[in-house]
Amino acid sequence: MNNRLAIFSLSLLLIACNGSSGSTVTPTTPINTSEPIDTNIVQPDKEIYIGQSTELILLAPDEKISDIQWQQTSGEPLTFYADTSKAIGFTPLVAGDYSFTVSYKNENAQPQQLSYQFSVAQNQALLTARLGHAVIEGNGVSLISYPVTTDNGITIDPASLNWRQTEGPAVTYTDNDTQGKVAVFFDAPAVDKDTLLQFTVSGEANGESYSDNIAILVENSDIPVASSNDSPFSDRKAKVFLYNASSPAGQTLIDCVYSNKASYDNSCTLSQTPLIAHISESPTIDDIMDRVIVSHQWMGDQFKQFLQSYDNQHHDFKNLLRATTAIVISYDIRPSFYHPYTGAIYLDPSDLWETPEQRDTINQAPDYRAAFGSELQFEMPWRYVKNNEYANYYAPISYRLSRSLSSALYDMASLLYHELAHANDFFPSTSWHSISKTKSLLKIVNERFYQQQIQSDNLQQVYPLDPLYPDDANELTQLAQVRFHGETASEQQQAYTPDDIANMFKTEGAPQFYSYSSTREDYAILFDGFMMQVRYNVLRDVAVSDQAYQQIFWGQRGRIGESWIKPRVEFVSSRILPELTLVSDYVNALAPPQALDISKDWSGSLVIEQPNEIKPNTLAEHLLKQSKPQDPRLVPQDGIDRHQQNRRFIYK
Repeated sequence: MNNRLAIFSLSLLLIACNGSSGSTVTPTTPINTSEPIDTNIVQPDKEIYIGQSTELILLAPDEKISDIQWQQTSGEPLTFYADTSKAIGFTPLVAGDYSFTVSYKNENAQPQQLSYQFSVAQNQALLTARLGHAVIEGNGVSLISYPVTTDNGITIDPASLNWRQTEGPAVTYTDNDTQGKVAVFFDAPAVDKDTLLQFTVSGEANGESYSDNIAILVENSDIPVASSNDSPFSDRKAKVFLYNASSPAGQTLIDCVYSNKASYDNSCTLSQTPLIAHISESPTIDDIMDRVIVSHQWMGDQFKQFLQSYDNQHHDFKNLLRATTAIVISYDIRPSFYHPYTGAIYLDPSDLWETPEQRDTINQAPDYRAAFGSELQFEMPWRYVKNNEYANYYAPISYRLSRSLSSALYDMASLLYHELAHANDFFPSTSWHSISKTKSLLKIVNERFYQQQIQSDNLQQVYPLDPLYPDDANELTQLAQVRFHGETASEQQQAYTPDDIANMFKTEGAPQFYSYSSTREDYAILFDGFMMQVRYNVLRDVAVSDQAYQQIFWGQRGRIGESWIKPRVEFVSSRILPELTLVSDYVNALAPPQALDISKDWSGSLVIEQPNEIKPNTLAEHLLKQSKPQDPRLVPQDGIDRHQQNRRFIYK
């Protein structure tokens, strides 16, 4: 939830091929897929160097194969994921010989096995592209390369980077100009059988040219992509699988909640995809994991580890998950969202990775909403803070850092509190025993809407954020449609100064500007900020600033402590999580908000000095800062507005 989403640093890491020689790798010979091709293993790189990402692809355009399993059989152990896919990518860090086998079943269900060997030369790669993989036609693809400086000071000039497609049906890049881009994005083209796309990224260092090849395998799908009026998914969904292969949920769960087979005409019933509460009102982690769907096994492993490590005291997340049918974690989900017509939450795995190899598997496409509202004169940044420090930090992808799951605790916890607030808004605990399991989720949700049984609608009746809504809308609600949903700003809206916005907002009942994007968001934001403060002593800052964040015109820390906002917080929290029996005590104990120092810019306002506090530059403060080492490569992370534009539902 944020008007600023850090995506890539222009100093992204660029490793690669032909390190010290300065020569250029010759692209592989194009494969003519119009003639029958025997199933074989393809590697686009003819020469491979230390630190160079490469991929192996099981190419079977004329044969339907299944039960794929890759295995490394010799060489320094490599880290790779998607080992049941037709393509795996990895980065050798040691020179030497490597070998792999891949087993699979052919279209006659007969077991088959292929072997492949390659060597990694001693040279250090200077340029590399990540990460080759298999994708279904129409699914989003991101290719990325990173500038890096070698031990002898050689660095690719980022401005010299250029991407060029060398094989396969032409793709349309999101940005047609690929010159100087560290990353390119496109949707995989339509194909009638497995088809290779190959690309070369090139760059210059000290007058020498370097390049690297990368391949994407595009798989055909017999399932068409429906329009947003006919299906919960109007874009191509990735190939996913049940985290627990033996889960009783079976393929039905996938077809209902994350497949292009899903449609409003055949919306699943709760007998097909029950709420977790219908399985158990005291679910275990194993119960939860039976409802998890992933694109990569590591994503489910990390989610399970998160629950085991951070949900063993209050059991908030297990309790909140009862209102969902499934948890989907896939490389192509960005940003996270909840969908009532499937009853599932959809999680961006960016809060779960621990290694750069795991992070490599995540699509890095930027949030398309970043430019919404750029014609407005103001911003309303927000962030989570703890003890006068940022609670969340972003690790620039260029550095290929590892991290512990604990370092993403506040990110993941706030995400879950938010998304699961949505789930419990539509399916609160008071409804679990009365909901018909024979009706489709579409029909159930629509009935609940028209019967005014959705909790966020009740909030607007009792404690309205915008009393004019939905027949009319106040200025902040209208401005939120510009900022978060891409509506065109009027001349009056463009004329509003930050002071105007501050005077509008500071007496309102919203914790932050995003609350005005919809009644559903208002409900969830009240809850997630409250739970972060109650469980972790993490508070939320919100401010009104200029577009450059150089001047603050108004700001607060812990805004939910305002006397007129507290009743709204209690209304929401008591309904979302009835196990929070002391909710009234918690709400009453919320301290009044603290003002941010408007003489400083947004980042400078982080530290709020208390009366009688020891001033900066003392020995005590110096020792305190020394006791909290912070990797200087990490970037303080402002709040993120996580939702997709099409989550405004049309009730029929």
